[in-house]
Amino acid sequence: MKIAVWSGPRNLSTALMYSFANRADFTVMDEPFYAPYSAATGLEHPMSDAIQAAHQTDPEQVAMACENGGEQSHKYMKHMPHHMLDRFPLDWAKDCVNIHLIRHPARVIASYVAKRENPTLEDLGYLQQTALFNTVGGIVIDSADIRQDPENALKNLCQQIKLPFNSAMLNWPAGPRPYDGIWASHWYNAVHQSTGFVGAEGPLPHLEGAAADLLDAALPYYEKLKWFQ
Repeated sequence: MKIAVWSGPRNLSTALMYSFANRADFTVMDEPFYAPYSAATGLEHPMSDAIQAAHQTDPEQVAMACENGGEQSHKYMKHMPHHMLDRFPLDWAKDCVNIHLIRHPARVIASYVAKRENPTLEDLGYLQQTALFNTVGGIVIDSADIRQDPENALKNLCQQIKLPFNSAMLNWPAGPRPYDGIWASHWYNAVHQSTGFVGAEGPLPHLEGAAADLLDAALPYYEKLKWFQ
């Protein structure tokens, strides 16, 4: 089985990748289209030069790697929809179980601005994820449900994709992983300190100014995806 998990940044996506990677029957890939996206757009992101130097920047080569199987029985790929530019190959996703991980944009924005200033709607991926869902379909899951009750949420997910649940998915060792993208040193600090999914989140953060305007722009896309859950 090949699983493609699509989510914007700050969506619990790295923790979910660690969850599946802790199974002995999975190989994982961490955002393989990040470097091609960075090279093609020239956008200023943290560690852009290092990302392009350390990872494959040819989208055709990355697509071929996504098509191939992994060393284990199953393959888990963490992807961000805004990395998939229109000219990048997407046919490989037709052979995958496509899972769309979402999180309320108020929480995403509050978390994102702590790592990178002045994000745009395109940076958050909601618009692109909605378009991608319309193209490849798949299953929609909300990170809030995983944090609320990790075991039941993961059992339900495994049932939907016809994969036996494995309790190893509930915990993992602290620290970085050899399959982390080079960007992990900037973005993965919190998850590197974790050994499992943390508890339910509190009230939604209050946003003001440009952040509140960004929330207003992102919320309809989140709500549309949420409807398909």
